[in-house]
Amino acid sequence: MSDAAGTPPFGISVALSLLAGVAIALWFPVLPPWPVAALIAGTGTWAWWRMPRWRALGALVLGVGLAWLHAGHALSLQLPVELEKGDFTVSGRIVDLPDHQLRRTRFTFRVDRGPGPSAAELPAALRGRTLSLSWYDGWDGADTARHELRAGQRWSLTTRLSAPRGLRNPGGFDSERHALARRVAASGYVKAPDTARLLAPAQGLNAWRERMSGRIDAAITASPSARFVRALALGDTRALTDEDWELLRANGLTHLIAISGFHVGLVAGFAALALGGVWWLFPALGRWCPRPIAAAMAGLAGAALYAAIAGFALPTVRTVLMIAVVAATRWQRRPLRIPDALALAAIAVLLVDPLSVLMAGFWLSFAGVVWLVWCLPDFQRRPLRDFLSAQGVATLGLLPLTVILFGQASTAGPFANLVAVPWWSLVVVPLSLIGTALDSLQAGWGTWAWGAAAWCFDLSWPLFEWLAATGL
Repeated sequence: MSDAAGTPPFGISVALSLLAGVAIALWFPVLPPWPVAALIAGTGTWAWWRMPRWRALGALVLGVGLAWLHAGHALSLQLPVELEKGDFTVSGRIVDLPDHQLRRTRFTFRVDRGPGPSAAELPAALRGRTLSLSWYDGWDGADTARHELRAGQRWSLTTRLSAPRGLRNPGGFDSERHALARRVAASGYVKAPDTARLLAPAQGLNAWRERMSGRIDAAITASPSARFVRALALGDTRALTDEDWELLRANGLTHLIAISGFHVGLVAGFAALALGGVWWLFPALGRWCPRPIAAAMAGLAGAALYAAIAGFALPTVRTVLMIAVVAATRWQRRPLRIPDALALAAIAVLLVDPLSVLMAGFWLSFAGVVWLVWCLPDFQRRPLRDFLSAQGVATLGLLPLTVILFGQASTAGPFANLVAVPWWSLVVVPLSLIGTALDSLQAGWGTWAWGAAAWCFDLSWPLFEWLAATGL
């Protein structure tokens, strides 16, 4: 993977240079014209591949040009200034789970690529775009059709739209940056609810996720932890309250709720071990495909399936890319050290989506693994001791980064994670997934597993409530 007289094309120095180039580009207050960005990216690519001695510099230049191209494209998707505060009748599909609240419903809507109900009413700048919409109750508080919104449905809606905007509160959530990373073109609300028309019933992956979420609620409705089982099984956090999130933040456990990259990695590991066990029981299968390669492919398939269950959220997609890199090297039968695997994964993520550096999860995931590898180079020799060491090292090492990214840190995190990481990840999550798999085959089959997951979750929750209350 390296040249005799130059830097390895996919080594650590190239990954760091590419990351530096992306970060530098996104600090600029303005973007150059896209031909200039394309020329810079092309020059960097040529230097990366054709000039071994200057590969790191070429990767940095490529990062700058590529980030400018992606940022320019993301901004070009946003609603033009001349269409601000305009009213538009759009038809399209709900592409995420609608969040039904007391007086409004929030949902993500992807506009059809065609001209829509009326070609004159729908500008080309909105066709195929992703919108963040809210549907409010009337001023009299009367119930409306918003409660019928379901993931995967197609609707025709009259909306009032604006380009994504955020409040300039120091230390607050940067919704504008979040919208840019997600390629949201506009935000707005349904202006004339009485004119809304359902065009097609719910279908697709997100429709299945919402149906399964409803089944979990119906199956374990008596359990106060049903909302957490939904989050861990399907990535559905809609039922979690502000108090829930506050308690999770106080314990440093937000990374374990919903389907995180950590859980995707665990599922990939279980899938690889399971298929490796089959190869161990039937050695003759090795003639068809070596066991390490088969295990790597099983891990990738398991990760992709679990990411699909989560609706391909950004952290899960990033983890799938990392696992795909490792699987590809196994397929090519190349030896791969952990630092080299991280470098390859970072390069893959940055080339696919350089704007992922705008999300805190990118920095936490890579920084966490790098810090662990640096501090615990002999990891996996003593499982229990290594696990305890990893919790302390990760919590202390990521504390400054957590403060920078979120403006707060949890001192109870090391203690809470010692319980939550093995208990939730190795007991609650597998039971939640078993229930989801069984109920997908036949409604009602997964009730026992979901109930067991909720019971196991309830055993640990009082401890975290106590830790949060003590103010550690």
